[in-house]
Amino acid sequence: MNISYSWLKDFIQTDRTPEELSAILTDIGLEVEALDVVQRIPGGLEGLVVGEVKTCEQHPNADRLKVTTVDVGAGEPLHIVCGAPNVAAGQRVVVATVGTTVYPISGDPFKINKSKIRGEVSEGMICGEDEVGLGTAHDGIMVLADDAPIGTSAKTYFGLEDDYVFEIGLTPNRSDAASHLGVARDVAAFFRSRYRMPDVSAFAEGEEPPIPVTVENADACPRYTSATISGVQVGESPQWLRERLQAIGVRPINNVVDVTNYVLHELGQPLHAFDADQLAGGRVTVRQAKPDEPFITLDGVERKLHTEDLMICDAEKPLCIAGVFGGLHSGVTEGTTRVFLESAYFNPVSVRKTSKRHALKTDASFRFERGTDPDITVVALKRAALLIAELTGGKIVTAVSDIYPKPIQPFTFGVRYAEVCRLVGKTIPDGEIRTIIEALGIKVVDEVDGVLTVEVPPYKVDVTREVDIIEEVLRIYGYNNVEIGNEIRASLNTSTKPDKEVVQNQVADLLIGNGFREILSNSLTRLDYVDDPAVAVRILNPLSTDLDTMRQNLLFSMLEAVAYNQKRKHPDLKFFEFGTTYRVDGDGYNERQHLALAVTGSRLPQQWNHAAKQTSFYDIKAAVDGILGRLNVLGWQEADAPEAHFAYGVSYERGGKVLVSFGAVDQKALSKADVSGDVYYADFDWEAILRAIRKNKITFSGIAKYPAVRRDLSLLIDADVTFSTLKRIAERTERKLLKGISVFDVYKGDKLPEGKKSYALHFVLQDEEGTLNDKQIDAIVKKLIANFEKEAGAEVRS
Repeated sequence: MNISYSWLKDFIQTDRTPEELSAILTDIGLEVEALDVVQRIPGGLEGLVVGEVKTCEQHPNADRLKVTTVDVGAGEPLHIVCGAPNVAAGQRVVVATVGTTVYPISGDPFKINKSKIRGEVSEGMICGEDEVGLGTAHDGIMVLADDAPIGTSAKTYFGLEDDYVFEIGLTPNRSDAASHLGVARDVAAFFRSRYRMPDVSAFAEGEEPPIPVTVENADACPRYTSATISGVQVGESPQWLRERLQAIGVRPINNVVDVTNYVLHELGQPLHAFDADQLAGGRVTVRQAKPDEPFITLDGVERKLHTEDLMICDAEKPLCIAGVFGGLHSGVTEGTTRVFLESAYFNPVSVRKTSKRHALKTDASFRFERGTDPDITVVALKRAALLIAELTGGKIVTAVSDIYPKPIQPFTFGVRYAEVCRLVGKTIPDGEIRTIIEALGIKVVDEVDGVLTVEVPPYKVDVTREVDIIEEVLRIYGYNNVEIGNEIRASLNTSTKPDKEVVQNQVADLLIGNGFREILSNSLTRLDYVDDPAVAVRILNPLSTDLDTMRQNLLFSMLEAVAYNQKRKHPDLKFFEFGTTYRVDGDGYNERQHLALAVTGSRLPQQWNHAAKQTSFYDIKAAVDGILGRLNVLGWQEADAPEAHFAYGVSYERGGKVLVSFGAVDQKALSKADVSGDVYYADFDWEAILRAIRKNKITFSGIAKYPAVRRDLSLLIDADVTFSTLKRIAERTERKLLKGISVFDVYKGDKLPEGKKSYALHFVLQDEEGTLNDKQIDAIVKKLIANFEKEAGAEVRS
């Protein structure tokens, strides 16, 4: 959501800079994700100043050029060659100095440089209005008033102020803040001040009878207000209106539609303007759609309506999907002279279902489906009607028609001062709590024994309980104003089970220390990302086709993060995520915690002293082994990773349960997520890991007094024998003196028999009680060879 700084100041009086206000908005829960400067014209007249032409002489080498000297209030006058026919001594003019970039109405921007023109030095440019974007005249330079102050920036002289736009990441519960008025209310509450509402006192009701309106479903449309404006001349909106809409990213259309969009973003109330002369039967009916009733929307698409869709209709046909989208022939055109203006409150659930059913998302549906203010419909109607009459030369010819059979009541409940302080974690004076509550527009109707009875206006759709009020108070009071106390309260846990949060933090710290970055992705995903559609948890009212299923794995959300970074030229990635997967389980659901890792790109970037080295299977294996080692998970066996999503890989199992599977992601999964290059992925069953953790005991031993001995063996083995098999054989053969085993060479080639490979193994032997002699060492080696031959079919190579 975009909010204009200058527009916001129509509602509140503040001298805070945009940067300061940005920090305040974020602190009170309206997080500013970006703050952008919006210039009224390209370049914003930067570098242009007011000057006075001191002398003006004919150019000695060109008939159509003049040589001038111009005082710009900065020391010596500038020598400027000018080709304008109307330049003359004594004029006050606009000068682009050297280094300024000029943005003409047509053509590309260009930079002013010091140069020679036909042999005469030119140190700037005297500007015409079309050359700097101030107008379209191109028959000469701009001549300013005689009292224009020399040296003043053109930006100041013309009163051209930059606007600033706050891009606010509005959370779904804050529909009350989806407008400039809503943001102003929060800022005013922060400053404990008042905000201004648009003045609609000039609204005068006409004498014509209102266009008849019938509301058949008051539950879906609790309030419907309308008025009619005649004598309308549809055309382009004035510059101030176009600039305000463009600043927040809204494209101007015409003076009627632009007003409805303006009031939408100003007050948060969507409106719709109909051509009153096109209403068949001269009446409006708000009714449910007929089964499979065809309707062509503004985008030219014919849609089949559902009986739960609420429609705005005339006597013959539907005109608009209520609160969602207009019809192709229902809007205002260049030939419109009478406007029927609608300002209504629609049931949020009804709008939300219709919007999702037809996959239509608009600024209006965004607000209606979250809940608008039923008490502002008349104010918004009058505001829009006055603007339309002013900008189109029309006249309001009817009274306001207001159909509101069952007024929506405020939320009424009690708020305890003591409970506010308890949940906030700080003692806040009672008076300050009450002041904040009232500053938020919440009415205090009674106060007895430390309990306030409050009436919350209906536009605050998420404030319905005491705890919601407390959140509002804390939001305005300021999270940063709640100090960390001197006491820490915790419940003692005597359980022997590992603390899940502590373990998770330990692993996160380990991974971050090894260069990984934690990500957090959406649990909603696409159906084609699931492993087993038969047990997929589907969303009944999905936000979109890409968010219609609860995820069954963390792989594709991880791959989407990889793809997002790759497309932004960040190919070297190490990610991890703790998350939940979901499956249908009989009549219920199964939720399971997982830890996912992914590595891709270069392990080390290219430097002057080494080439870039790509990540491999062993990078993900090192991360997996490091986690299991840190958590003291022992006794697992290796097996092949499941084929789903892995080109190749390994699983670690214990007691028939898979603890972790890791390996290279297969090409099909990479292509589905639009990922390039190799990605190595690990998936931990985090609940199985927590059960497998052994209690860590801290032990230490001194540095060995006696030397270690190294022995190497080269073994010829079958191609399917793994190193882990050989390692287990060796560890069972010599439990006391064997301190380490590793493989330092692998050979496969035509010099070996078919189906064979060669492993060169390195053994470390050490006795902590004495020096090993050759006889002891040889005996151990012989036992190792014998068991390798017996259990693995190995042959010793000389």
